[in-house]
Amino acid sequence: MAENLPVWSLTDFYQDIHSDQINIDLKNWTEKALKMQQLYEGRIAELSSAELGNLITNFEQIIAAMGKISSHADLSFAADTSNPDFAQHAQNMSEAINVVYSHLVFVELELSSMPEDHYQILLEDEAIAYYQPWLRLVRSAAKYNLEPRLEKMLVEQSPTNKQAWVRLFDETFSELRFDFKGKKLTETEILNKLTKADPNIRATAAASLAHTLTDNLRLFTLITNTISKQKETEERWRGFDGVVSSRNLANDVDDHVVETLVTTVTERMPELSHRYYKMKAKWLGGETMAWWDRNAPVSGDEGKQFTWQEACEIVQSSFDKFDPEMGGLAKQFFDNPWIDAQIREGKASGAFSHPTVTSIHPYILMNFEGYSRDVMTLAHEMGHGVHQLLAAEQGELMSSTPLTLAETASVFSEMLTFNAVLDAETSEQAKRYLLADKIEDMLNTVVRQVAFHNFEKLVHTNRKKGELSSDQISKFWVETQKQALGPAINIDESFKPIWAYVPHFVHTPFYVYAYAFGDCLVNALWQVYQDGSDPDFNTHYKTLLRSGGTIRFDSALAPFSLNPSAPEFWNKGLDMISSMIDKVEDLQ
Repeated sequence: MAENLPVWSLTDFYQDIHSDQINIDLKNWTEKALKMQQLYEGRIAELSSAELGNLITNFEQIIAAMGKISSHADLSFAADTSNPDFAQHAQNMSEAINVVYSHLVFVELELSSMPEDHYQILLEDEAIAYYQPWLRLVRSAAKYNLEPRLEKMLVEQSPTNKQAWVRLFDETFSELRFDFKGKKLTETEILNKLTKADPNIRATAAASLAHTLTDNLRLFTLITNTISKQKETEERWRGFDGVVSSRNLANDVDDHVVETLVTTVTERMPELSHRYYKMKAKWLGGETMAWWDRNAPVSGDEGKQFTWQEACEIVQSSFDKFDPEMGGLAKQFFDNPWIDAQIREGKASGAFSHPTVTSIHPYILMNFEGYSRDVMTLAHEMGHGVHQLLAAEQGELMSSTPLTLAETASVFSEMLTFNAVLDAETSEQAKRYLLADKIEDMLNTVVRQVAFHNFEKLVHTNRKKGELSSDQISKFWVETQKQALGPAINIDESFKPIWAYVPHFVHTPFYVYAYAFGDCLVNALWQVYQDGSDPDFNTHYKTLLRSGGTIRFDSALAPFSLNPSAPEFWNKGLDMISSMIDKVEDLQ
């Protein structure tokens, strides 16, 4: 759909990557970090509450300043990953910022090892008590900390260790081109072909995707092996028990809660995804369907296309109707150059909302084609953006939401927008098609992401025994995806390399379960919202979003009488998907 799509402006940070102010800021805050280290390293346990409060305030200011520089560099690179100047700048800033962080490593190390009795005395001071949620997380990591010199080395080396492999992955994908009927398509463009109505287009796109990934599989296998080994080595030194434990600690969630989620979803795959795809195969005219037909439009065509303006109005309206305050926050994104929706070569694929720093505002990236899925993507990222604005009041150290709650606002916003689109549709058959599309989205978010998690667990567990070959990784991939998708999906040799394009495996190992966590959580929340059992739902919901990283997921859900530690909680969310599948069983 040809139209002028918004492109963000990053001048709220700096004029451009060549701005003299970047180096001025970097020099200024580097000096402050070094001075802090010289004044306080080895002395934090001796400080008075007033001195400690001042130290934490200054520490937070330095973290914010570095976040401003890194956000600008990272967003510039995401806007054009093929530009070597942006890539070089991002790398240089990462290295310089990590030197600053190395001067500050002592802060969290000494706070985490402070004697408990002294810590409790300091908490009696209001200025220190304010930071208690952050201090709790810092102290919870105490037993996994290494000695200070090792921690400093890991911080300084990170740009040339894992971050370098992530950069290699990103730059490689930005340069890959996929042959399609005489054209050279980007990753975003070839993946979009898998959702087209024409089965020949889907088959051709799948063959091209598989062929190009196979040609580059040796590199992606090396990246996966290296990142997994680095992760295993560091976590072994730190004393983590399981391959997922460090991610769970970062997410502020107990291992057994994640295992309960994964087990519950895995056990119900036959009832959910297997059943649905068996039905879909019949709708498409057979008993089974190829893996590349999984996201084919159920209606037989690609459905209505929306202009950017229409998509904005739908999302804005859904926010306004739910809560005027949240609608006002969403409007800021549309009124200002905070969104980049244009599809172009070199731009990062997918979508995200980057929280940047609390003194500025989030930025949304997406690739808008105009289909209903793009409207849902806009709603999803807008949910993140509004959430990040609300949480910003917690300050730089406590605004970041753990992944267990990070997908709450995004998925809830999708539900609001989906229901707005559904209510506006007058045809009952069209409503069922929309419902089927929503089911597929939920299966992708819950079942598929848990299958991704199960795949990662096999990879990282077996990597401990030695380097994995491409065939071994592909074997784990096929095994876990067959378990998730069921017998109605034909998985052939062309499916074996498809694991290589999933960026979360490289960027943030074990991130993916957060999507399933968030979707099931929102399904449970949505039922509370719909049945009206909580008359103060909006207030409780916004309090949850405003809390940022100050409360755990279980405490955040207590006002809604929801307990995510029990299998019944996850089953409640999965029951909603199952009931939706029931409603489309008679779809022809």
